Amino acid sequence: MSQFMKPNIILLKDGTDSSQGKGQIISNINACLAVVDIVKTTLGPRGMDKLIEDGGETTITNDGATVMKKLQVVHPAAKILVDISKAQDNEVGDGTTSVVVIAGELLKEAKNFLEDGLVAPQIIKGYRVACNLALQKLSEMAVDLKDKSETEKRSMLIKCAETTLNSKLVSDYKNFFAEMSVDAVTLLGDDLTTSAVGIKKVTGGSVMDSFLVDGVAFKKTFSYAGFEQQPKNFDNPKILLLNLELELKAEKDNAEVRITDPDQYQSIVDAEWNIIYEKLDLIANTGANVVLSRLAIGDLATQYFADRNIFCAGRVENEDLERTRRAVGGEVQTTVQGVTQSVLGTCGKFEEKQVGGDRYNLFTGCPQTKTATIVIRGGAQQFIDEADRSLNDSIMIVRRAMRNTKVVGGGGAIEMELSRYLREYARQTKGKQQLVINYYARALEVVPMTLAQNSGADGTKILNELRKSHASASPEGRWFGVDCINCSVTDTFKEFIWEPEIVKQSALSAATEAACLILSIDETVKNPQSEKPGGGMGKGKGKGKGMGGGKGRGRGPRVFRR
Repeated sequence: MSQFMKPNIILLKDGTDSSQGKGQIISNINACLAVVDIVKTTLGPRGMDKLIEDGGETTITNDGATVMKKLQVVHPAAKILVDISKAQDNEVGDGTTSVVVIAGELLKEAKNFLEDGLVAPQIIKGYRVACNLALQKLSEMAVDLKDKSETEKRSMLIKCAETTLNSKLVSDYKNFFAEMSVDAVTLLGDDLTTSAVGIKKVTGGSVMDSFLVDGVAFKKTFSYAGFEQQPKNFDNPKILLLNLELELKAEKDNAEVRITDPDQYQSIVDAEWNIIYEKLDLIANTGANVVLSRLAIGDLATQYFADRNIFCAGRVENEDLERTRRAVGGEVQTTVQGVTQSVLGTCGKFEEKQVGGDRYNLFTGCPQTKTATIVIRGGAQQFIDEADRSLNDSIMIVRRAMRNTKVVGGGGAIEMELSRYLREYARQTKGKQQLVINYYARALEVVPMTLAQNSGADGTKILNELRKSHASASPEGRWFGVDCINCSVTDTFKEFIWEPEIVKQSALSAATEAACLILSIDETVKNPQSEKPGGGMGKGKGKGKGMGGGKGRGRGPRVFRR
């Protein structure tokens, strides 16, 4: 009878959903493949755009990271693909679609292995070995342009930027924006901080009306009466940057002042005016022609500066003030006491200029500038937003290429060469690892295949031609990739379709790690609904009514009351 007396062991809370085993891994893979199918069609110069509507806001883009972010994926395993796309965007700026597509193809190959009975740890081991081999080969193949002249280096940077912009909405103007990106990053000096390049968007005009400012440009801030009397143009001005409020303080609602003589009230008012006039006099005595403040500059101060031919702007954005500091060489002051000439900045020319329907303050000709501003023009707001994202990718690529001067051929050429190399290595390997490495090599071919399909070409025909070109393993054939414009194969290195080595390095590492991570998850446990804030206890599968007022179709947990 003892076997009938064994109690049931309840480990998890009632209502907890738990699924495990091979079925769970395949379920996670299917979820990831559904996400990959959405972004796959955006790859390459002929990739399609996605229109995503979110809360009344419409976004048109083919940028992988933006699409993944806007999709708001909720599946826990598929979110890993969103994370690697975001990491690729933050790290190198380009390859956000490629990294998702490669990870998806690795998972697709792994799914077939799992269904055939191969265990996940064996697949993970093979993928990691193949990834390390591919990264070593990539490093050997990359062409270093470090010893080239400045003109050749600039040309290399422009080619890398053009390759990035090829697949964007602004691809028709790729040369225009590529040169602008290179010029902007060159102005930053050794400190290649991304935030040092400001991008301003002004609706109206042609795309070709966009321009680069070798300094700072920001939209005219809120101003008081007297502003129009101030001068709007200076040559070699002295610039004072403040983090200080220059307006009369309003009395607090609960303030109480007891006086015995009306003259005492006047003395309080006079003291307030004396304090602000003292600040204004100290600023005027510094000899500054332009005064910028992070905080408000009131109507009294505005008129005071106008009378003394000083330009002022209050409530300047933090980013704009920081870029101005980097451009003009000044220091932001929190007090006007003891201000010396050393903390004042300068620039070649300051002017207020009409750009479209807005007025902009421009600081140009800065001798020690370490910042730049790009003003983008265009018709529709969605187009300008996409141009902003495209320029951000282009600037990130140029930054990376300046630090890491090694480049490889684009258009799927490097993936085909790595695939060939891994297939040859797999033939010398014994056991199940041979199969895994071989299929890792096959997964890399998804990039040229997708590029060909998105261009409207016969993917199988293009892939066969590329395999034939790469089969010789000679230096002449290693850079053959997909010509998306003419739907054929071409030597991408000779055609200047170049990508920085770091882009491919980061994409391969991130895609492999993501695939291995998803393959290593064999169980998913979801907490019961009752643990969420506001959730009722009876939302289980009982007919009873829980404490939270929820009705279920099953039996919820029992609650005993004394």
